[in-house]
Amino acid sequence: MTTASPAAQPPGRLALYLQLIRWDRPAGWLLLLWPTLSALWIAADGFPGWHLLAVFTLGTVLMRSAGCCINDVADRDFDRHVKRTAQRPVTTGAVSVKEALGLGAALALLSFLLVLTTNPPTILLSFPALAVAIAYPFAKRVLSMPQAVLGVAFSFGIPMAFSAALGGMEWGLGSVPRSAWLLLLSNLFWVLAYDTEYAMVDRDDDLKIGVRSSAIALGRFDVAGIMAFYALHLGLWAAVGLRLGLGRWFLAGIAVAAGQAVWHYTLIRRRERDPCFRAFRANHWLGFAVFAGTVLDLALR
Repeated sequence: MTTASPAAQPPGRLALYLQLIRWDRPAGWLLLLWPTLSALWIAADGFPGWHLLAVFTLGTVLMRSAGCCINDVADRDFDRHVKRTAQRPVTTGAVSVKEALGLGAALALLSFLLVLTTNPPTILLSFPALAVAIAYPFAKRVLSMPQAVLGVAFSFGIPMAFSAALGGMEWGLGSVPRSAWLLLLSNLFWVLAYDTEYAMVDRDDDLKIGVRSSAIALGRFDVAGIMAFYALHLGLWAAVGLRLGLGRWFLAGIAVAAGQAVWHYTLIRRRERDPCFRAFRANHWLGFAVFAGTVLDLALR
């Protein structure tokens, strides 16, 4: 005589919250972390100290997690129609909208408390950074390429890293050099590249439900557009780095990143879902290559 197996227990609240903030998918916060740390090392002309390293590492993880909460609340009615996102906790109702917003607010507050340990220009920059992060989920309803808004949101750690490392004490943005804004622009192109790969995965579903994306806007030029975005990102980042005195190890990191971009072309050229998603998830290694080259170059001067 056989006995029926017990029904699977529903996940607890902690497990649901960890699922909501994508704790099991670190690639998301690594995409934010590497360019932020690269900028921090460049601004500090080497190791920035444990305090700033902790602030920007923890702050990146916290804000990415808060962004996931906001995004899932904003997209809950769309996500149920997309295979990849249909089982997200807010979409299924396992986590309420009130819970998700409360968790997101708590995480954003913790991040802001970290920022308060830095200096006035960095604190000032945290406000537009938060505003852009909140605006992104709604941009896909009105903009043809909402990934541009995401690019700004994902790049704001760069001027914040410069302002914190340079240590200005005046309430204003004059202490953030032009190079930081150029690196922000460069990183925006990288975000356009990898998030268009991401959007290629959901293109068919997005067309059905009316969500806009760069993959839809670029149409048959999606692959060419992605490769152009990679070229603009790496070319501009290299130009700024050379202007600031970085040398051969920095360029070696850029070269390794460029090699990865070429590999991504082999994955996305057929526009198949799984290879495109694989390319997106591997992008943090491209950012790590640039970071590693930067750290080596500054350490071996």
